[in-house]
Amino acid sequence: MKTKTSIVIAMLGLITTSSFQSCQKYPEGPSISLRTRTARVSNRWEVENYKINGTDFTSLVASYTETYSKSGAYSYNWGILNGDGTWKFQNDDKEIQLTGNDNHSSRKLIILKLEEKSFWYYYMDGDDKYELHLVSN
Repeated sequence: MKTKTSIVIAMLGLITTSSFQSCQKYPEGPSISLRTRTARVSNRWEVENYKINGTDFTSLVASYTETYSKSGAYSYNWGILNGDGTWKFQNDDKEIQLTGNDNHSSRKLIILKLEEKSFWYYYMDGDDKYELHLVSN
């Protein structure tokens, strides 16, 4: 009887573990979150790490910030350079589409990690890969 109970418990543990692993939407996590994706991205973000094609350029963008609101508004600020527009999830919430207010500039962000305190993504510009690791302040 104890053997059957142990087998049932082991099977339930395996099923639960595999279910949580399949819930992970982004490569770097989280595995599970109680906050919605919109609530997690809606924040003011600062650069923690910035790379272009794997080369670190963080020191060049130390004052850069991005802000996302729950209503879909987006803005960025980098000293005297700033702009705004809208954002929305796409591709089963694995990407964010940014559109500038002039409707001429847009960018697709591929989300790597989206947690309450950290937001990692990359985007492509031609053959160049730009990767940002942002933290909330």
